[in-house]
Amino acid sequence: MKFIVSIFVTALLAFSMGLLLPWWSIAIAGLISGLSIPQKLIFSMLSSFIAIFLFWGFMAFFISLSNDHILARRISILVLKQDNPILLVLVTALIGGITGGISSLTGRSLILMFKKP
Repeated sequence: MKFIVSIFVTALLAFSMGLLLPWWSIAIAGLISGLSIPQKLIFSMLSSFIAIFLFWGFMAFFISLSNDHILARRISILVLKQDNPILLVLVTALIGGITGGISSLTGRSLILMFKKP
């Protein structure tokens, strides 16, 4: 149950912070999730990874879909050397997921580091 709650909290924080702050606010969302929801390290990292991966994936896909993938095609040719905008969306989601997962792992590790045995 904590796992699913953590996914929703992280995605909601990432969305709300993303309205006002730059892209790296997803790291703050993951950190807050890791600090506030007690889970094992792997579950904390995995929940934030899934939340940010899905959030950024959907956002990138719908932004790209709104302009018929024109910019995503050009960027994917430039970066990935392929005309595949969906692959670019997946790479974008993967970068966001890794950032969110590592920040949540950091937050959970900080709690465990200062916790008295």
